[in-house]
Amino acid sequence: MKVAKGDVIPEWVMEAVSAERMKTMAAILRDPNPLHWNRDTVAALPMGLGKRTINQGPLGLSYMVNMLHDWAGPGSIKRLKMTFPQVVLDGERVIARGVVTETTESIAHCEVWLEEASRGRLLVGAAEVDISQS
Repeated sequence: MKVAKGDVIPEWVMEAVSAERMKTMAAILRDPNPLHWNRDTVAALPMGLGKRTINQGPLGLSYMVNMLHDWAGPGSIKRLKMTFPQVVLDGERVIARGVVTETTESIAHCEVWLEEASRGRLLVGAAEVDISQS
């Protein structure tokens, strides 16, 4: 794959973040935090998020992984570092996006983020992707 600084990574879209997936993930992870499955708990928070559950960090991160795998192939991610400045809520349409910031012979260094139309960037980070096999 020929990649250059400034190349835009094709976006990956989650049309509606699923509250059911959050509940399943909470069970799999044995995560007792009701923020992921109880809308009343979230509505009671002073953050003004309404009656919506909060997506687990690993699920939001997986949207970034899906984008990078679609672009460069499974197993291409060598490093992924994310911060979570905002929460992802059930029902939101989120878009994983990225841009190449630097390249070497085999690695693309990328700025990546997950955004929602009205709230902007929810997750932000950097990825190193092996482009030698693509």
